[in-house]
Amino acid sequence: MLRFLTAGESHGPSITAIIEGLPAGISIEKALIDEVLKRRQMGYGRGKRMEIESDKVEIIGGVRKGKTIGGPISIVIKNRDWENWKEKWDKLEPILSPRPGHADLVGAIKYRHLDIRNVLERSSARETAARVCVGAICKIFLLNFNIDVLGYVLGIGRIKTEKRPKNYEEIKDSLFFCADKEYEKRMVKEIDIACENGDTVGGIFEVKAEGIPPGLGSYVHWDRRLDCQLAGAIMSIPGVKGVEIGLGFGYAEKLGSEVHDEIFYKDRFFRKTNNCGGIEGGVSNGESIIIRGVMKPIPTLKKPLSSVNIETKKETKASYERSDVCAVPACSVIGEAMVSFVIAQVFLERFGSDNMEMIEKTYREVVLI
Repeated sequence: MLRFLTAGESHGPSITAIIEGLPAGISIEKALIDEVLKRRQMGYGRGKRMEIESDKVEIIGGVRKGKTIGGPISIVIKNRDWENWKEKWDKLEPILSPRPGHADLVGAIKYRHLDIRNVLERSSARETAARVCVGAICKIFLLNFNIDVLGYVLGIGRIKTEKRPKNYEEIKDSLFFCADKEYEKRMVKEIDIACENGDTVGGIFEVKAEGIPPGLGSYVHWDRRLDCQLAGAIMSIPGVKGVEIGLGFGYAEKLGSEVHDEIFYKDRFFRKTNNCGGIEGGVSNGESIIIRGVMKPIPTLKKPLSSVNIETKKETKASYERSDVCAVPACSVIGEAMVSFVIAQVFLERFGSDNMEMIEKTYREVVLI
């Protein structure tokens, strides 16, 4: 089974990950992973941390002569900012004022921490750098079967668009990885106003996976349903508070005759519409998979909200850590990574998992039926 673990703290020496279950024989180009890491750091509204870090992946296990060897893949992303922290790391004053909307208070209660830094260092979205590497490796694997996954932004704050990109080339120069160039100035203004007011902005991102074969996932158990796995993966991203697949909540406003995708056949079964987002009964149906997530405004505010000191129990203002004003573009890249991981996971369940030669043979035999 394909799985991964991450480790490390936001301001610690590094963020690491171990990926287990990828087959032998995948050609891995480090430059492709670094490019996705760079995308994660881009986007209008990012904070000063992105000016310090220039993330690069170091592969320290599981790859030899540029190809996976079947064992766990171990990766490291060094935190350049560690140089500024290592001398004071164990001498920092404890953080006692939890931020509303963050893991600060609940984490301190759960693990009985008297210093909130023990919570925020691990709950920080810095951890997602490792996830992006994992997703990039999974995406490299999927491209061998002409499966491509792309994340992009549909909305920042109150500014929303319905325009979607056909490929990455359409959004690579966008400040928001958004296909609607006309909306960019309005999105910039939305962020600038929030920044001037010491506030933050959320938004909506979407991930599309194309080239998906039918039959991924299963209806036989709740936890094997593909939509269940994808929704959980997107919800696991820090700051995400809602998920839609296909038409999503739009189903509530229409009749069954208006929304269900009629079935046709010409060399293969296909639909002329895709309201279900490529998944029926928990199983991929051969159409593009489409999933959206909403990211809440970041909880770290320059004008902090009211809070309570966890030691004295007296009213105070929430603590402030260096942070972004808006990270929705980055969230779209992380969403792309998580969808790539889940698709790779269910793909390997269906077509085998030991080596690329065997998987490619099985894939040709099954898909061409």
